[in-house]
Amino acid sequence: MDTIHDLGGKQGFGPIDVNEPEAPWHHDWEGRMWALAQSSRNSTVTIDWWRHVVEQLPPQAYMTIPYFEKWCMTDLALGVDCGTFTMEEALNIVGKNALRADGASRAEVLNKEQILEKNRTSVKTFEEEVDFAPAFAVGDPVKTLSHSVPTHTRLPAYARGRSGKILAQRGAHPLPDKSAQGQEVPEHLYTVVFTAQELWGADADPRDSVTLDLWENYLEHL
Repeated sequence: MDTIHDLGGKQGFGPIDVNEPEAPWHHDWEGRMWALAQSSRNSTVTIDWWRHVVEQLPPQAYMTIPYFEKWCMTDLALGVDCGTFTMEEALNIVGKNALRADGASRAEVLNKEQILEKNRTSVKTFEEEVDFAPAFAVGDPVKTLSHSVPTHTRLPAYARGRSGKILAQRGAHPLPDKSAQGQEVPEHLYTVVFTAQELWGADADPRDSVTLDLWENYLEHL
């Protein structure tokens, strides 16, 4: 979906600050939001559907509100959409929590090592068994689709209409474009390598390359 969230390859936003403090959260409420997302998300909501809802945020909101506030707004929208609670109930809950936030006890905050360990132990595969062969093999030259889609996609704008080469075949996984619409359609997934000059032009360093995991639906033979 071509909205403000797809900033890969865009210029004019200034340097990325890589010197932030080691603390995982800037504010206590961010840690609580992370914990809520890990423990209470509706099991019927796929990650792609969740991302699609994030992409519905107005551009001004997307560019100005904190990262975990986007999580909060998305989970509230999904809760209403899934029938977990009504809009009125959500507003009532948010209002009550806002009134007692200052007096709330400080939640336990995991440090970086604990978070990394939790992520390592919770990793799961989404690979599926399919009865059809992959259309591409390692080493095949390919070209990505050049058009955009009106819904969620994992093909970034900067890599559309570009030529690359299949670096690896990763098995079949649900196509995010369909998963975001509530359909589970497995497709073969590939790691595709692009030269930096193919993506960024002649001024890019010829020694550099970019690898992307792309679904078969995004690719065509050269």
